[in-house]
Amino acid sequence: MTGTAPLFVLDRCSFGYTATPVLVDISMDLDSGRFYGLLGPNGSGKTTLLDLLTGAAHPLAGRLTFHGREVGTYGKAALARLLAVVPQDLHISFDFTVYDVVMMGRHPFIPRFSPPSTADIDLVQAALAEMDISALQHRSVMHLSGGERQRVLVARALAQNTPVLLLDEPTASLDIRHTLDIMKILRRKVTETGITVIATIHDLDLASVFCDELIVLHAGSLYCHGPVAAVMTAPLIREVFAAEAVVFNDELLGKPRVQYRYA
Repeated sequence: MTGTAPLFVLDRCSFGYTATPVLVDISMDLDSGRFYGLLGPNGSGKTTLLDLLTGAAHPLAGRLTFHGREVGTYGKAALARLLAVVPQDLHISFDFTVYDVVMMGRHPFIPRFSPPSTADIDLVQAALAEMDISALQHRSVMHLSGGERQRVLVARALAQNTPVLLLDEPTASLDIRHTLDIMKILRRKVTETGITVIATIHDLDLASVFCDELIVLHAGSLYCHGPVAAVMTAPLIREVFAAEAVVFNDELLGKPRVQYRYA
């Protein structure tokens, strides 16, 4: 805990579609300046929880606050200046260039009918460079690979330069080099600038190495939430993910590591 008021407070939040519950009675506090890994099997409610945190969906029961205010009371522009979102895929119907899409991250900060400032352009170019897509900036996003599109989405969020960053499977479709690059960049930004990152992650070993805390969902409920060392255990992996693994301490990193049993 940081000793300051929590960033997000979820108090018995539930959400579902018609008669199908997706999240049930979720309660937890999330602090600023932490890297949270959101874990759980497919269908456990991870993306739905991110939707609640971003205001894309609203609890059907319970209360969710962000900086002490219910998320639903923020206007879209005000919320976009406070948190950036990386969805699972790029849903764009028009033939925008990579540069255009990344510049969209600056739109909440640019006055209407005004051109981007030098500072906006610098943030976009820095984000393109961090995601190793500067050479692609004049290409159409319609002609990119899945991994390239994913890096464009992360670059757009980095250019937005908000104190909170929420990512839904940010390393999906990426090769190992770019997976590690993104995780290192997120880790560095949390450590050096104090931003908050909340990311759904399927790779349990990556989550153990890079995150500060883990949030584990199972069948729509909060299974557990806490520091990585307390959460990442072989019994948890067996009970939640139905997989056998050895969890060992990496003395060099000072972190738990996960090695699966394949036989």
